[in-house]
Amino acid sequence: MIDPSIVEKWLRGWSLSRGLPLPAKSDSGFRVDVGWPEQKTRYVFPGFTNEFIDLANTITEPRVFLKVCAPPGVIKNRIPSRWVIQPPGFMMTCFKTMSSPKSALPDGYVLEVRNEAPVSLAKVLTTNGDIAAIGRLVFVDDFVIYDRIETDLLHRRKGLATMIMKTLEDIAISSGKTNAVLVATEAGKALYETLGWTLYTPYTSVVIP
Repeated sequence: MIDPSIVEKWLRGWSLSRGLPLPAKSDSGFRVDVGWPEQKTRYVFPGFTNEFIDLANTITEPRVFLKVCAPPGVIKNRIPSRWVIQPPGFMMTCFKTMSSPKSALPDGYVLEVRNEAPVSLAKVLTTNGDIAAIGRLVFVDDFVIYDRIETDLLHRRKGLATMIMKTLEDIAISSGKTNAVLVATEAGKALYETLGWTLYTPYTSVVIP
């Protein structure tokens, strides 16, 4: 059973991480007015509900995302064909210290950390100042939300994402918080599993292009 409060806390953190309005509660989910050219609005549902179906049937404008904590097969044949299923997402949780030890950075990189409430930011930079990896952390009540963990294509497979995660974890632990949640891509899921994260629920998105 998916806990709606965990989904709401994650979405609040997602919004804070991006400087967006906080989510508004709907009948069975949440709405964020994103306002980006590529994403006008997102609706997020802890489960597949009649409200999700109603929105899918009535919305015809592009770049409005419907997102649900369920696998794609649950919704595939129950919404109009104008909606396109996006690459899979995975909501993951970690309620303990991550399993991988924090190792030293490879030569040629430096770590930069900034705590600017409500967002803590960790970056791995090259000696030229280019961003090789980056990630953000937001506290929402008793949860830690990890967000926008990214490694530049030219700097992958060097342990930089792990360095980012462990650096952010140090910030969380210093605040006495260990309950953590994030949404991962398929590639990111594999990394987080090595760090001790577990799958909480599949996370499926659809949009009208």
